[in-house]
Order: sequence, then C-alpha cells, then structure tokens
Amino acid sequence: MATVSNLDVWLRGPIEGIPALLQPVAHCLLQTQEDVHRIMEGFLDAWLWEKPAGRASVGFHLQHIRGVIDRLFTYTRGESLTDTQLQAFKQEGQPYPGHDSIESLLTAMDRQIEKALQQLRHTPEHQLTEIRYVGRAKLPATVIGLLFHAAEHSQRHTGQLLVTASVLKEKHATHS
Repeated sequence: MATVSNLDVWLRGPIEGIPALLQPVAHCLLQTQEDVHRIMEGFLDAWLWEKPAGRASVGFHLQHIRGVIDRLFTYTRGESLTDTQLQAFKQEGQPYPGHDSIESLLTAMDRQIEKALQQLRHTPEHQLTEIRYVGRAKLPATVIGLLFHAAEHSQRHTGQLLVTASVLKEKHATHS
C-alpha cells in the first residue's frame, strides 16, 4: 500500500480551508509545486536558459508557471494587471534580477502558489459563475474558468518543463 506522501496530491484528501468546489484547483497547484521541485533536483543554473531544439527554456517555464497563476488569479478578483505584472510577463524567458536562478525561481513559484491557496480559501463558491474580464480586450470568463485554467496551464507547463529538463540533464550527463 502506498504511503500518503507517495500519492498524487488529489488522492490525499481535502486541503484544509479550501471550498469543496475549489479542491481540484488547490490539488493541481500543489501537484505542480511538488512536481517542479522534483524535476529541478540535480539541475544546474548554467542550463536554465538553454533552448534545446529551439524550444522554451526551463527558466521560461519556471517564470511562466508563477506568472500565469499570478495573472489569472488577479483577473478572478476582478482586477486588471499592474505595470509590474505586465513587465514580468514581457520578461518571461529572460533572466532578470530576482528571477534568474533555480532557487529564486522556485521561491517565487512557491510564494505565488501559497498566495493562490490563500485566495482560494477566501473565494466563496457562490462567486464561481460570476463573469470576470481578461486582458485589454476584456474577454469574458468566469471565476471558476479562470481558476481552472490557472491550474491546468500550470500543469501543462510542468509537463513541458519535465521534458526540457530531462533532455538537458541527459545532454550534460553525456558531455561530462
């Protein structure tokens, strides 16, 4: 029998304080966090910005996971993105102060996930179908749609991160 810590997050039971309908979002964000930390074991800062086969770098995926959670959760609050958020979005894929090493990128992601979990704890279920607007074009979405997309998008980039990091680890292992 598997121990609780070996199970995927969604199989460990409810996350305390998270409304029932938002449990899948919380589970997904926590799974992203665990998976990313595991993937990054043995990965070196020197490889962060390499783009194997012209694909996005590991650094980009780490920045983007944090950024997409930040941006989509901002929209769920009915807010527009700040200049700081827009600048961070433009810089994804490039090292910049505070977002240029594995440690800083993981710390930023962890903080964003904790902030997102706190927001989920304070999101009433009756608001989930309310309309929120995305971007300058003010495209309509629902609170639950935005939250779900933040969760699934973070998992999508975790999968891409896994492949890119694996390729780079193998490449550098064979050239050592």
